[in-house]
Amino acid sequence: MLSTLVYRSRASAQLTEEGIHQLLGAARLRNKSIGVTGVLLFDGVHFVQLLEGPERALDGLFDTIRQDRRHHHVVQLLRDYAPLRRFDGDEMLMVDLRGHGAEEASAAILNQLKEQVDPTLSDDRVLKILLLHAGPGGAALMAESDLASEWRCVAQPAPAGTGEHLLPGQPYQFALQPIVDALRREVTSFECLLRSSTGGSPEQLFDSLTPEQRYVADLESKAFAFQLASRLKIEDAKVSVNLFPMSLIGVPNAVDRLLGQISASGLRPSQVIVEVTEQEAISRLDAFGAAIKQLRKAGIGVAIDDFGAGFAGLSLLAEFQPDKLKIDRKILQNIHLDGSRQAIVRAIVQACTAMGITPVAEGVETLEEFCWLSAAGVRRFQGYLFARPALNAIPAISWPERIRELPGA
Repeated sequence: MLSTLVYRSRASAQLTEEGIHQLLGAARLRNKSIGVTGVLLFDGVHFVQLLEGPERALDGLFDTIRQDRRHHHVVQLLRDYAPLRRFDGDEMLMVDLRGHGAEEASAAILNQLKEQVDPTLSDDRVLKILLLHAGPGGAALMAESDLASEWRCVAQPAPAGTGEHLLPGQPYQFALQPIVDALRREVTSFECLLRSSTGGSPEQLFDSLTPEQRYVADLESKAFAFQLASRLKIEDAKVSVNLFPMSLIGVPNAVDRLLGQISASGLRPSQVIVEVTEQEAISRLDAFGAAIKQLRKAGIGVAIDDFGAGFAGLSLLAEFQPDKLKIDRKILQNIHLDGSRQAIVRAIVQACTAMGITPVAEGVETLEEFCWLSAAGVRRFQGYLFARPALNAIPAISWPERIRELPGA
């Protein structure tokens, strides 16, 4: 099967003319031996390369490319399949963009490629991406992040007196995980993640219940979350709880009951954020909208959880415009390597900025993810990189910090 790959990377050091010819010569020999053709574009800083060949050969080649220390920030822009090659008869065509102004770059590429490409491919998506990222607007499409090797995480122990708090016979437990402004080293809120009476997953709790019972249990459990937050003396940060959208609709007087729980715990409505999960469809939008309005009138914050992995997506965002938007882990995983995910997240961040919504990156686990997301404008984070959930307790937090070279090093 003929496979196509487009990637972009940044040179680790300035390449000499001899270095470029050596690189291209070695690539041509290697690629010819495995049946790979394509085009390499270089502007003096960035490489953009299109590769075509057998799928297995391309997989192995790209693994080798990613490990090559002559460049870094290797980002896959596109992976596709095609019935025929766009570049044939040459193991690797080189287009040198150095010395071209921004407006001349696209023209230079087109002039050098026009005899290599079938005219019927003028609207070809692969070539569009190649030209877009190598052209004058390419830099604006990428977030040039720090290298993860320039950062480290430093653990900070949990404050005294924030260990496990659990009432005897309590029917619900909660695991707390912080949402942080990493660069300011501030905890902005603690998400209270529902657990069963034995500390098991929410699925263990809800599997044996009917939908009606599930919504009642979902709402009832929040009283224990608020009590736990009060016992742990969470005052400077907000308390975030998850609710099924239908819990706000299917349980009579749901918002009033929620307000009663908050008051009974000694918290204020302004300390609470309700995260509405996208994991189920909302069947009554009018009633849901009325519930959201009631939450806001009471001073409770609203967030959309798991954005990008559920049912409502952009329609829910456009209709209700929450205070916070939590971008799902499935979109963010290995985002530093994936151009498609990067494009989506940059668009989400831009939309949030335009609407005054705070984006939160969920499930961040690596410094590479953190560095890219920070460069893309994300300031709020949640995930194992910073803290794992702690059952009925406030966890220790690890803070990213830039590694500073010692004098004389």
